[in-house]
Amino acid sequence: MRLLMLANPGANRVYAAHAMTLAAAELAVCAPGAREVAPRSLAGVTYLGFETDALEGPAPERTEALRLIGRQSTFLALFEELPDGLLRPIEVADPDLFEDDLLTIPKYQGKTNEQFTRLLLNITLAAVRRPLDEHSTVLDPLCGRGTTLTTAWTAGLNAAGVEVEEKAVEQLSAFLKTYLRRKRLKHKADLVPVRREGKSLGRKFEATVHLADRDLTMGVFTGDTRASAKLWGKRRFDAVVTDAPYGVVHGSRSDVVGTTGKRDRSPAGLLKGSIGVWAHQLKDGGALGLAWNTHGLDRADLVAMVGDAGLVVLDEGPWRDFEHRVDASIQRDVLVAVKPLTDPLG
Repeated sequence: MRLLMLANPGANRVYAAHAMTLAAAELAVCAPGAREVAPRSLAGVTYLGFETDALEGPAPERTEALRLIGRQSTFLALFEELPDGLLRPIEVADPDLFEDDLLTIPKYQGKTNEQFTRLLLNITLAAVRRPLDEHSTVLDPLCGRGTTLTTAWTAGLNAAGVEVEEKAVEQLSAFLKTYLRRKRLKHKADLVPVRREGKSLGRKFEATVHLADRDLTMGVFTGDTRASAKLWGKRRFDAVVTDAPYGVVHGSRSDVVGTTGKRDRSPAGLLKGSIGVWAHQLKDGGALGLAWNTHGLDRADLVAMVGDAGLVVLDEGPWRDFEHRVDASIQRDVLVAVKPLTDPLG
């Protein structure tokens, strides 16, 4: 079956000429059986064309295939291209658990674009080698004001984070409390102090929202990402998804609590001290998805760091097609790696 996906034109304001290239790589990674994925122009409108047999199989497979296609970061509509050249619309149910405003309302300097955050989450989840269910949790150990965390909620996953800037956690707390109350969603949310063995470990934002068929949880510690394992203890996660500091004006400090507190134009120091911690926090079969500025760290060096942490980097085919220019100082790329699956139930 030949399909055409119409991409949301809103992506172009962020990705410019790279929008369709990124969408093609995302679809090739995420959609079951997608092949020959490439932009296609019809009557002056650009679509993302691809072949797949997934919609011709049993109903459960078709439903899952449509769900994954509909979850693409730039998805707007789907059509089947018929032999006579006409297009037949295919209904795709909205897979999101929350309205778009959960992601789009917060506006602040340095916020990662919500479409890119969805792309990063999607391709990381596509690499997970263990079943995902209502108990699955995504960790962002550099979570800022929580774009990755609310994106995980939108996808039906629990969320966890660590953030060095206490003010950012306070702002996340204030926004979510207001949002959930305004949407009249039954919930609990609070920012509480954390103490262990008589010592203060900062604060933690805790939230639970009660939906019709499930509860979703979120927990965010204030603290250094390099102490993430200490903060979360024995807790393990299905995926670690994060956007590393870019080392520019709107980026976060990469030399964070416990050292100089100055900005560093390379994320290398922070990542070298953190990737092993994050890898330890992954469940077997879990995946790490990491975006970073290549102006400060070569891909080969990052691949070596991740490999040294015991993860297997997905480094061929469409997994290598996510590099793109954000602005003059940021050339962003994405790396996805998997923790070897030694115990499917671990």
